[in-house]
Formats: sequence, structure tokens, C-alpha cells
Amino acid sequence: MIGREEERRVLEDCLNSNRPELVALYGRRGVGKTFLVKAFFRERFSFYATGVAGGNTRRQLRAFNAALTEFGDSVKTIPKDWAEAFSRLKLVLSLPQVQKDYQTGKRVVFLDEVPWMDTARSDFRAALASFWDSWASAQRDLILIVAGSTASWILRHIVRDPGGFCNRMTRQIHLMPFCLNECRQMLQAKRILFSDQQIMECYMILGGIPYYLSYLRPEYSLAQNIELLFFRENSPLRGEYDQLIHSLFGKAKNHLQIMEAFLAGTNGMTRADILATGKVPNGKELTKCLVELEQCGFIRSYPDFSKKAYGRFYQLTDPLTLFHLTWIRDHRVDSWTDMINTPAYLAWCGLAFERVCLLHTPQILNRLGVLGVSSRSFAWRSRKSVPGAQIDLIIDRKDDVINLCEVKYAREPFSIDAACEKDLIHKLETFRTESGTDKALHLTTITPKGLAKNSGRNIVVSEIRGEDLLRELPTPPLL
Repeated sequence: MIGREEERRVLEDCLNSNRPELVALYGRRGVGKTFLVKAFFRERFSFYATGVAGGNTRRQLRAFNAALTEFGDSVKTIPKDWAEAFSRLKLVLSLPQVQKDYQTGKRVVFLDEVPWMDTARSDFRAALASFWDSWASAQRDLILIVAGSTASWILRHIVRDPGGFCNRMTRQIHLMPFCLNECRQMLQAKRILFSDQQIMECYMILGGIPYYLSYLRPEYSLAQNIELLFFRENSPLRGEYDQLIHSLFGKAKNHLQIMEAFLAGTNGMTRADILATGKVPNGKELTKCLVELEQCGFIRSYPDFSKKAYGRFYQLTDPLTLFHLTWIRDHRVDSWTDMINTPAYLAWCGLAFERVCLLHTPQILNRLGVLGVSSRSFAWRSRKSVPGAQIDLIIDRKDDVINLCEVKYAREPFSIDAACEKDLIHKLETFRTESGTDKALHLTTITPKGLAKNSGRNIVVSEIRGEDLLRELPTPPLL
């Protein structure tokens, strides 16, 4: 297993605890939730069932019944409702021959994709809560893992539920995509010999989703792989974006329109900016969609640094979404290899590399030597200056330093000429004036190949290279 040290530590703690454990596991489709649990427990479950995508209540109960039968239930008829299903699950878990963990004797129950089980008017959640409260919570040797790709469902109905699951959950795992270093490890395990630059460009397209990376083939170049994955008639990932959004949000029209709106402001948009595109409804529906998109990792929000009053910016962070909206939507491009090194391709590279940097802020802090210092990150644009000014990434640190990060994508060392230096000084001065901060401002460049020799020495305080983003982070100490 690659990475996942902290997640494995949580599951190990569950095995060694002397109490019943209710674990909420969530993360986007393809991130490896099922693989993590199956690999860690070596598929030795006391019970395992998974929801059926798009299935009605009858189909969900039929699938659950098949799992009950597999694990020893003798009734075999489809339960009439979820209350009966969980009643029969209790009997299965009480069988003398029930499978247990070899070393600890724990009974492990894994309910995968539970949001799909929770169909309209099915009372699934009430039955699950009753199962836990009336029986499972008294079983000191029981681990119940509920997992789902719809983070908003897990958070709303398990983690933050004010009703049946209030204060019931004992552990929470938000499984994140791989970082660049973990992607490199996975590619090496598949004997794919990409250079660091190619690994970076691969991440700019696929992000850190192991499921997507598993499609890459060692006999092809990166460009050939992307061509096969997205730009052929039967390419396996050509429709992935639409399938992903609909699997997460069901009726996803508003979610899709909001994501498209972000192309008008890739460096951050206010709620008013999003509404001005004319593509999305206002009110509670917009708020709900923005919250769900952020919880599922497609966007991030951050405060407006230049305002004392409440206000937030929203920014698209998901690499696959940016790639799809730029190149695949409406069949905009027929061949990936034909687009490489065109002006449109280079413009996309700049935006995609910014997303990689946003997703690797810990690696940036590690290179700066302040990984343990509390900080917050955001983008910024001037509302007053002429000419305009914007900064791709700002890291506001508790040690009275603000790193103003200039992110530039280039395949060669980046050179800061006189015009570029003038522009950077303008950004520094404008930010100082409009923010009113008295912290030290450190201009930091983030480029794949670093700065050209003797370039930017007068104004650049710190420099981040692509190799720094690919480095493994130090293991956090045990608490």
C-alpha cells in the first residue's frame, strides 16, 4: 500500500481499542476508500455490503440480502425494509462461525457507499442508527465502518448529525487524493518511468486519484496515455467528469453550471461574481451547491483578505475538472497531441500548475522551513490599482511573515526580466497598501525548474522548485 500512514494508524487504533468503534470514511470516487479498508483488513470481514449506484430501495435491499446470505444468513428472502435487514445482520454477526480479525478477535463490518443505500423514504438512516444504538454500541469487539464518495452525505448524516448519530461516531477519515510524491511511488510501482516534469504534468490532468493513475500504461508516453484515456471514441475517462458529478450529487444541473462559471474567474470569484455569469440560481440552492462542491474537493473557499467585513472567494481546485472544462466539454479538442505547445495549451498549463501548487501548500511550507507554523492560504486581487494586480497564492503565517507567491509554469528555468520585476514590485506595493498589513512580505517564486541564474536576486526572498513539491513530507510525531 502506498502512503495512507495516518489512515492506517487510525484503523490500527480501532483494532486495539477496548470499545465499539463507528468509523466514518469518505473521499471522492476513485480515491481508494474501498482499497484501503480491504487491504488493511485483508478482506477478512464479519460482514461487507455495498450500495448499488442509482438503485431503488428494492435493489438496495436485494444487494444487502445477497451479502447477508454470503456471510451466513439462512433466511435468504429479501428483507421487506431496512429494519428487518439490520435485525438479520445482528443475527449474522452473532453466529459462532463469524469471521474475526486474526490477532485481535474484532468483528469488522464494512458498509460501502452507504449514500446509495439511503434512497427516498427508505428509512435507511433510522434503521442504521437503531442498529448502532440498540445493539452495536454495546459490542466492545465491533468495528463498524460506513463509507461513501458523497462527502456531503457522510458529513451531514453521520459526522455532524444532530439526531440519531449525534456523538456516536468515534473515528473520522477523510481520504484525500495522493500528493505528487505518492503519485511518483505509484507510477514507479507500475514501472512507468516518467520524469519529475512529466509526473507534474500528469498531476495537472489526473490529480492524485489512484483510480485514474491505474489506467496509465508503461509502454506509452504521457501524451499517448492522455490521448488514449480521453480523446478516443471509447476512452475510459472521457465521460468521467459527468459520471463523477452525477454520482455525487444526483440532479447535478446546478453543480455543473457553477463549475462552468469558474472558468470566468479561475483565480477566485465572489458569490456576486458567480451570480453575474447568469448560469446559477441565487439563494439557498447556490449556498447548498457551493458547500457540497467544497466538501467533495472540487473548490475551496477563503476569506477576502482586503475586507474586514465577512466575505469569501471561491476557487476551482480540482485538476480533472479544469482539464475537462478546458478541453473535453462540447468536444472542443479531437486530439491531445495536436494541442501540445499551442498558446491555448500553455495558458492551460499555467492555470493547472497553480492548482498543483494550491494542493501542495504543506510541501511549500516544508521547503520554507515553517511546516509547523500555523498559516492560512488564499489568492488575492486588487480592487483599486491601475494597472491591476493579483497574486496567485498568499501564505499568511503566524510568525508575522506573509509569503506572496508568484506561480509560473515553464519547462526551463524562469527568467525575471525588467518588465516582470517592475510588475512584481507593483504587486508587493499594492498588496501592502490595500491590505494594511505590517507583516514582513517575502516574495516567493514557485516554478518547475526554478529561476534562471542571477534572475530576481533583488526582489525574490525564497524560491520553490518542482522538486520541492515532489518531496515526501516528514512523518508527524505520535501524539
